[in-house]
Amino acid sequence: MATLNRVFLIGNLTRDPELRYVPSGTAVVSFGLAVNTPLIRPGAEAKEDVCFVRIVAWGKQAESCKQYLTKGRAVFVEGRLIYRSWEQDGKTRSTLEVRADRVQFLGGPRREGAPTREVAAAEPESVPVDESRPSMEERDEGSSEEEPPF
Repeated sequence: MATLNRVFLIGNLTRDPELRYVPSGTAVVSFGLAVNTPLIRPGAEAKEDVCFVRIVAWGKQAESCKQYLTKGRAVFVEGRLIYRSWEQDGKTRSTLEVRADRVQFLGGPRREGAPTREVAAAEPESVPVDESRPSMEERDEGSSEEEPPF
């Protein structure tokens, strides 16, 4: 049976991206993404359900995210789910995150009091996929040092 692990998200950064370099010198960035889903119930006030997702990008794309993205900025992320676990302070920790294959910048950052722009109306800026970043096998063969838990 064939399987599929693909994620497509549009949301706003919850914090500025954090850039680090693994021992091999490859850049890795992480940031939080808030994805809002409208909840409409008959006879009830409209609300939004917010899902917070951790995003990780590698290589030149990671450096571009650090350079151009800030808290509140709208982005489109395409990637796949990754489950990781590591030991910290004698306890096993784990996380489910999205490993970004593509990050597309949408519009400008949200500003308090400013009207919200429709994401579909924003002019996108694409960040090309960095083909030089380590493959899954190269990342997974090494120790957990290759991916620090942000």
